Amino acid sequence: MNNNRNNTIDMLLDYQIKRLQDLIEEILQCCKGQASYLSSKFDIPEAELRCLMLFGSERYLTAKSISQRLDVAKSRVTKIINGLIQKEMVESIIDPKDARIKLLTLTQEGQRKSQEIVAIIADLHRKLLLELDSEQRKMVLSCLEALRSGMEAVKKQRV
Repeated sequence: MNNNRNNTIDMLLDYQIKRLQDLIEEILQCCKGQASYLSSKFDIPEAELRCLMLFGSERYLTAKSISQRLDVAKSRVTKIINGLIQKEMVESIIDPKDARIKLLTLTQEGQRKSQEIVAIIADLHRKLLLELDSEQRKMVLSCLEALRSGMEAVKKQRV
């Protein structure tokens, strides 16, 4: 009898693992679709779009910090930054404290585009939440926080 119970629990866990994988993949595909839409709407490659969004409230970033945040090689960041500089969305200045370091900052055009993108994403998230009733919103946010915490705990176990 105990063996049947364990078998049932294992089958349920296997189902839940598969369902989690499927849901995460579907959500990632939806996010990729949104990134593709924004990329085409603003006529900039997705990598440049992601880089532009890194600035957020940051006034300055370095190529190294962008490389770390995007998790790409510094040579790839150089290409991304050059594209944004050509589009006059980012400019490079010398760090007044250390002339060896180049600081990257958004131009007025870059700030405008970034704010427009942020507004579109916020509106999308608003519409998404409005698809749910108040209790569902609370539950979804709580479950996502639990999922994020669980992912962080598993990440620490890998180290």
